[in-house]
Amino acid sequence: MRLTAREVAQKVGAQLEGEGSLELEGVAAPERAGTRQLIYLESAKHVGRALASAALCAVANNDVALPGKTILRSAQPKVTFAKAAALLVEPTPIACGIHPTAVVASTAHIGLDVGIGPYAVIGEGVRIGDGTQVGVHTIVGAGCWIGNRCRIHPRVTLYAGARIGNFVEIHSGVVIGSDGFGYAFDGDRYWKFPQAGIVEIGDDVEIGANATIDRGSLDDTRIGNGVKLDNLVHVGHNVQIGAHTVIAAQTGISGSSRVGHHVVCGGQVGIADHCTLEDQSIAGAQAGIPTGKTIRTGQTVWGTPARPLDKFKEAYAWFARLPELGERIKKLEERS
Repeated sequence: MRLTAREVAQKVGAQLEGEGSLELEGVAAPERAGTRQLIYLESAKHVGRALASAALCAVANNDVALPGKTILRSAQPKVTFAKAAALLVEPTPIACGIHPTAVVASTAHIGLDVGIGPYAVIGEGVRIGDGTQVGVHTIVGAGCWIGNRCRIHPRVTLYAGARIGNFVEIHSGVVIGSDGFGYAFDGDRYWKFPQAGIVEIGDDVEIGANATIDRGSLDDTRIGNGVKLDNLVHVGHNVQIGAHTVIAAQTGISGSSRVGHHVVCGGQVGIADHCTLEDQSIAGAQAGIPTGKTIRTGQTVWGTPARPLDKFKEAYAWFARLPELGERIKKLEERS
């Protein structure tokens, strides 16, 4: 989409400095940008890259001078640049119209301007909102509800009964609504515990490639508005994730755990069953959170088992000195 620098500044709440009539038609890194593409820099150390760029317009904070460039001033350049990119870069279509090889049940309700790609299967009683796109070979099970303007990439599987909000993006290979890992042991064999709930996903959620979200057992699994899940994240049955939480790749959340709003989980975090991560807490990469543990509001933890960050740093410093301490102990023993 083409917009003037003035139009972009107004829409993203930036202060315009320079030629407001300059037309912008995309975004890029400084080294790759053309004259009409928008760039950004967060600090003065990148001024050289920006000045050398062919781009005529940049997003920058108030401390950066860029002579000859039109500038969109912002206290949060990265955020402002992301907002501008949402205006200037139109996403690649996933599906346009209903492909003749798609299988759409007669009882499915399909909204306006819906795209359904080749060999997709839309089950009985499915509801798909206006403007949603469903990719090639995707399966939408019976009774699923999908909101407006969703983007469902190729080879996604939605088990029966899943509920997806509006403006949700689901990447390739995602499985939503598979059975949770629940069994009862009678002393000899395991009996499958009922997995009769569903998955509910709020608005403006993004789910990375090959992530899996299990259906609830007797309750439901719920993902709040604005949640962002990276590739290969696993969400177990009955898990509740609050709004605007971000979870990085290869994190696993075991059944019946609760994650609050605005929580941050680094990559490969392991969360055992019945844990609670309260609002705005942070779990550092590869943290291990044992069964039933609670991470308090605003607390940052790291390590396995997870502990407050200052305690982890103290223990890690001692751990790094173990070879040295071992040698000292060995010498003391030899003297005795």
